[in-house]
Amino acid sequence: MSNDNTARNLDFATSTEVAEGAPETSEGATLPNPTANNTEDAQSSTDDFAAALESFTTESEESVTEDNVLKGTVLKITPTHVVVDIGAKSEGMLPLSEVIDHEGKPKFQPGDEIDVMREKGETEEGYINLSHQKAQRLRAWDEIEKAYDEKAPIKAIVLDRIKGGLTVDILGAQAFLPGSQTDLRPIRNLDALKGQTLEVAIIKLNKKRGNIVVSRKQILEEQQNEKKSKTLEHLEEGSVLTGVVKNLTEYGAFVDLGGIDGLLHITDMSWGRLTHPKDLVNVGDQIQVKVLKFDKDKQRVSLGFKQLTPDPWLDAAQRYPVGAHVSGRVISVTDYGAFVELEQGIEGLVHVSEMTWSKRMKHPSKLVNVGDHVECVVLNVNPNERRISLGMRQLAANPWDSLHDKFPVGANVEGRVRNLTDFGAFIEIEDGIDGLVHVSNLSWTKRVKHPSEVLKKGDRVKAVVLAIEPDKRRLSLGVKQLQPDVWETFFEQHHVGDVLHGKVLRIAGFGAFVEIAEGIEGLCHNSEAVDGNGQQIHLEPGQEHDFKIIKMNPEEKKVGLSIRAVGEEASRKEVEAYKHPASSTSGGSTIGDLITWKRAGGENN
Repeated sequence: MSNDNTARNLDFATSTEVAEGAPETSEGATLPNPTANNTEDAQSSTDDFAAALESFTTESEESVTEDNVLKGTVLKITPTHVVVDIGAKSEGMLPLSEVIDHEGKPKFQPGDEIDVMREKGETEEGYINLSHQKAQRLRAWDEIEKAYDEKAPIKAIVLDRIKGGLTVDILGAQAFLPGSQTDLRPIRNLDALKGQTLEVAIIKLNKKRGNIVVSRKQILEEQQNEKKSKTLEHLEEGSVLTGVVKNLTEYGAFVDLGGIDGLLHITDMSWGRLTHPKDLVNVGDQIQVKVLKFDKDKQRVSLGFKQLTPDPWLDAAQRYPVGAHVSGRVISVTDYGAFVELEQGIEGLVHVSEMTWSKRMKHPSKLVNVGDHVECVVLNVNPNERRISLGMRQLAANPWDSLHDKFPVGANVEGRVRNLTDFGAFIEIEDGIDGLVHVSNLSWTKRVKHPSEVLKKGDRVKAVVLAIEPDKRRLSLGVKQLQPDVWETFFEQHHVGDVLHGKVLRIAGFGAFVEIAEGIEGLCHNSEAVDGNGQQIHLEPGQEHDFKIIKMNPEEKKVGLSIRAVGEEASRKEVEAYKHPASSTSGGSTIGDLITWKRAGGENN
């Protein structure tokens, strides 16, 4: 290439975006260096682009005319050049890069006719310098100029990725498409556009230098503005429009309505439950939406999709009456129950207490899992709060309803000790049916403070049914009732005035508790622990005495005892014996009898 062309190209290289640091092309145009990365291109600023256009010079150069275009024949293709016969003394040569397509393949083969223009100078080997691109540009220049003057779009084929943007082919002429002008938003991977045909606008033209700069962004903006104007004519709250899903986020989807985007929030996508917008739509989907809100000043649009169909809760009470049997899919399991989807937008809750008649289920996940299809019964419907209560146990017979027939009061049952508490033991007599043996019903004779003194978890025991409350799901059992009530027997066999021999068990501040029969205790108050002389008797555990029953309370199972009364009873017997002596040989009382009587206090009777 001539030194003049080199100088002109260096002059043009002052452009920041169009030609900064760029190598020369075969026709003297400057193209950016292909070593730039995609990120820099995507971030090219508007200022850089404006500077590039301002630096697009218009110095006087040698004009090219149609007389310069020659017809030649391709003789040979080398790895770097194309040898052409132009009918001159010497053959011509042009760079191979001028005749390859976007895939890197030559557009011509040996024997093909080709348009070329003669360049100044010759190669070291004596070949004439030629240019195919200049010839192509000259042939297409009229149409290019017309598109530029009329600001009409023109087709361009992307050839290669270079520094600052792309080289494109327009009617056989190469042009420069800056990276910032390839789309409305920055494109990170410009290489992906290779081979594509784009519609562009010519934004800068220098015929003398043969340079063309185009923009696809300008075409897209014009199209977008045109669509936006048409969309705004029909955009109003309540209108139904068709749009294309552009982007998805966790909270919704952005829909292109035609030049203007609207937000379809996840809560307005479905009457049912959505975990993510992608569960309903994907990028590129064409969907119908309803305009919920439109702020003309800020041009913000809120969209709805579920509003295109009636709210299923409006007639839910009619479609799901109480008592109806329904089926659905488990969509969520929590600590307190499971949510069942009956239809899109209608969910019901099966509370953990309504899942089984058994009280032993610790967590709903033991019975159902997400995705399970289950049968339920409608228990309650509240359309205003959008709630439906469901039950699963109602599909099976309530075992408590037939408990009276299977285990009537007084019947003997057998079961396993399932749990121990401070107040008693729970015994499982059949699946889902537990009965409580209160601590007071464990023994007639022992004072049981905790059921673990008598039972342990896992023991199999027999018991008697004491009471059944099906509505409260309560069953009372007794273990001691398997044996006769020792108190009942005691009260049947003894009366006030009986004298019994007893053993002191324990001492209290007000008296002593005395065992007077197996499992039977009585209380001797301190005031009744007095000897015949009126002296207080200090009772100690383990001591044995005769006690007289002075009080009996069968209802409260209490027996009052007295030592004093025993002495008084003995004295009366002695007096009676003295007054009415039995037949004897002497027929009268002796001095010894009288002394005994006086000691017994007989003189006071």
